[in-house]
Amino acid sequence: MLSVGALRAHLLAARLAGPVATSREESLRSYRLFEARDPRVTLGLDPEWAWGHRDLLALMADKCGVSGDPGHRTGHDVIDPERTLAALDAFAERLGRAADSRSPVLFGTGHPHRLLGFYAALADALSAVGCPVLTPAQGRSIDITTRFGLRTYNLDYDQGVALMREPGAYPARSETGAHTHSPLPVRLVLGALSEAGEPLPELVIGDHGWVCGAGQLGFDAIGLADTNDPALFVGEAEGQVSVVVPLDDAVRSDYYRPLTRYVLNRACLSQ
Repeated sequence: MLSVGALRAHLLAARLAGPVATSREESLRSYRLFEARDPRVTLGLDPEWAWGHRDLLALMADKCGVSGDPGHRTGHDVIDPERTLAALDAFAERLGRAADSRSPVLFGTGHPHRLLGFYAALADALSAVGCPVLTPAQGRSIDITTRFGLRTYNLDYDQGVALMREPGAYPARSETGAHTHSPLPVRLVLGALSEAGEPLPELVIGDHGWVCGAGQLGFDAIGLADTNDPALFVGEAEGQVSVVVPLDDAVRSDYYRPLTRYVLNRACLSQ
């Protein structure tokens, strides 16, 4: 089993925590946009509380370990590895409870290039102990507003993990998946299950709009988030999201493998 010390060292060496690639400027911009309720950063969450810039900065300092100094405006952001480790333990504990109860689960990612392998291993482990891994609405189309305008994507599943692809993209390859923040895919999936009268997920696992969109609709949701994704941490603070793991969500995909082993071991699941 990977020790806590070894994982902490890996987090720092891979820059999953400690000084991360996400810039302070990018994070502060996201906090300003969230304060203005910009849907590009609220990710489907409708906050109940008023979140000013200083409130968000204080929250992110508490949840991630970034600097709480509003005068600190440049350079790389920093994630406290101790906060990452604690959140990974909580994440694993929730996975373990899902496994014990054989809960139906839904996986979805807006970072297929980086995080597909992490989620796929969890989906495989939960499926092996009898948890139904849900894959509804395969092939359905969604129009999503991006910085390039309105674009059409198709919902697909790779190893039990939902992701979006552009029409005509080669199937079953994570590199053809689209980087998305939208909550529309999870709304489509959950709506399709409800319309068909099929079991709904008791746990949604993912990132971006998959977590916030599900949490806003009252589903138990856990996921990963970077310092420029305040919506997930706001959702956690307000009770719409159960667990958020602070880490850089865009490093090399193989750098997440030690996290996979750690989480599965902590959840008493085999990979």
